[in-house]
Amino acid sequence: MNAVAEPVPRAPVSRASTGRILVLIGRLALAAVFLVAAYAKLKPQVAMPWSTVSVKTSLAMFAMEVDSYQLLPPSYVSLVAHALPPFELFLGLWLLSGIAQRFSALASTLLIAGLFTVVVRTYALGLSINCGCFGPGEQLGTTTLLRDGSLLALSAAVTIGAFLLRRKQGEAASSAVVAPQRAE
Repeated sequence: MNAVAEPVPRAPVSRASTGRILVLIGRLALAAVFLVAAYAKLKPQVAMPWSTVSVKTSLAMFAMEVDSYQLLPPSYVSLVAHALPPFELFLGLWLLSGIAQRFSALASTLLIAGLFTVVVRTYALGLSINCGCFGPGEQLGTTTLLRDGSLLALSAAVTIGAFLLRRKQGEAASSAVVAPQRAE
């Protein structure tokens, strides 16, 4: 007797679960980008071990790249150069954690939009500088614009998706709540 196994029917994948998966993948990709960018700016220069001095040296090198954008007064260049990499590290870890994902995605979109605006401005001015986006040595050009524009689009999509998913969760929760009936 040949028993033919019947295929187990699969539950259809809902739009909400597909949306959650896409937001998760996008969030993880953004987290990786921010973590790599922070690492590239903080890592010691060639042949230097990790130490406070080597990180300070790396941040001083990054400050020169920030200054090359010719956007900030000298008093703010060091502040931005020393604050941006730790903030990117924090943002990468925040995105990775999934805590308050709407707000972490929004913060990433705002940061990328600001940085993209600066890159576009610098490119339009025709300045030939190192981008500094992922550490020293990357020349600002059309590749940088395309990459950063793609990251902005991804971040905006993750932000919109996170807010839409939260809205749908709120609608589902409110429709599940049944008003109490009065005893007569």
